[in-house]
Amino acid sequence: MAELRTQNQKTIVAKPSDVERAWYHVDADGVVLGRLAARVAHVLRGKHKPTYTPHVDCGDGVIVVNAEKVRLTGRKPEQKAYFRHSGYVGGAKLIPFKQMQERKPEWIIKRAVQGMLPKTTLGRQMLKKLRVYAGPEHPHKGLQTEPLEVKS
Repeated sequence: MAELRTQNQKTIVAKPSDVERAWYHVDADGVVLGRLAARVAHVLRGKHKPTYTPHVDCGDGVIVVNAEKVRLTGRKPEQKAYFRHSGYVGGAKLIPFKQMQERKPEWIIKRAVQGMLPKTTLGRQMLKKLRVYAGPEHPHKGLQTEPLEVKS
């Protein structure tokens, strides 16, 4: 029987006190919504780091600008609608994507990212590190941010 070779490697388990946070910024102008949301959720969870630990919030913060210029592919701009319900009989509402993009473009990106994060208190904590702005300006000029590459 062959001898099993092992190396002295240790699994890294991050603690909340050991996490170092960075901030990234993304320009959503002309970027496909799903690709943007997937990349942002990946960074918010911390999966881009070698110290990723599933039960610890080890992700970084993300600032998204130009949310009003995010795009959808194919016929989705005409077909996509957001559903909500008041809780009363007949209280269902469908809001088309185009109308929501005019009213609350920040909400569209935030909801897409939220759908890709865990549905737990940890996921809600991760979502707090996301800042979305409709236009090109944001109030976080003092932060040292790095650009985040999103393929469109």
